[in-house]
Amino acid sequence: MRYRNYNEMNFYKNLKIDCSKCFGFCCVALYFSTMDNFPEDKIAGQPCKNLKKDFTCKIHKDLSKKNLKGCINYDCFGAGQKVAQNIYENVSWQNSQEKSQEMYDVFVVVKNLQEMIWYLYDSFTFTESEDLRKRINQMIIETENLTNLCASKILNINVEEHRTKVNYLLKEVRANVIKEISSKRKKDEPLGFDFIGKDLRNKNLIGANLAGTLLIGANLQDTDLSGAIAIGADMRGADIRGCNLENTMYLTQSQINSARGNSKTKLPIFIKRPSYWEK
Repeated sequence: MRYRNYNEMNFYKNLKIDCSKCFGFCCVALYFSTMDNFPEDKIAGQPCKNLKKDFTCKIHKDLSKKNLKGCINYDCFGAGQKVAQNIYENVSWQNSQEKSQEMYDVFVVVKNLQEMIWYLYDSFTFTESEDLRKRINQMIIETENLTNLCASKILNINVEEHRTKVNYLLKEVRANVIKEISSKRKKDEPLGFDFIGKDLRNKNLIGANLAGTLLIGANLQDTDLSGAIAIGADMRGADIRGCNLENTMYLTQSQINSARGNSKTKLPIFIKRPSYWEK
């Protein structure tokens, strides 16, 4: 179903986290809650108690043992290193306290833009239309250019307006995929929104619209999610052992990190199999 190979195009390289080139933005800029399996309750702008002065984590190697899934699952899509290295030229919030809040705000905007680029890259692999590929590529360039602006201009970006333009393309690609797999789908089977703890193994989920759904703890063992759209789906604790996600649309590393899989789970080539999964 995918027409292009992420490795061949080297699409995802700049969208992967590189904490060694960041200033721990996710550990400072964001709000934390222990209810979401973070180490503590903290307000945005306050450094996590486990963040060291060199921006490494005191308990990083113990995150799985301590069940800190909030930290394990978080993905900034490479925004951290882009903000640290490109926009602020390796000057950290520790060394520029007067600009610290600005840095945090810029990080959040860039993270949103980087996430859009991720989905655009993914959509590119699902279409053979040269016209659509051209428009997707133009949108990728436009979005990347926004992430390369100076801090003051980034903070003036209308993120939701830009997201609307991106979503238009994502929906167009999605519509084409649905046409392609129509013979394998049940016609417009109503699925709903809340699948917390539900057993979905007997559902035909090929091409299913799972956008924004709650799949927390859902049983998806051995199901085929080819052509299904997973954008924004909450997959925390979802059982995807043996699940076919190879051609699932708009899937992210964060979603996979939060789920329960094994060596039989089929993943897109650009998604890394978590080391803590079952064999």
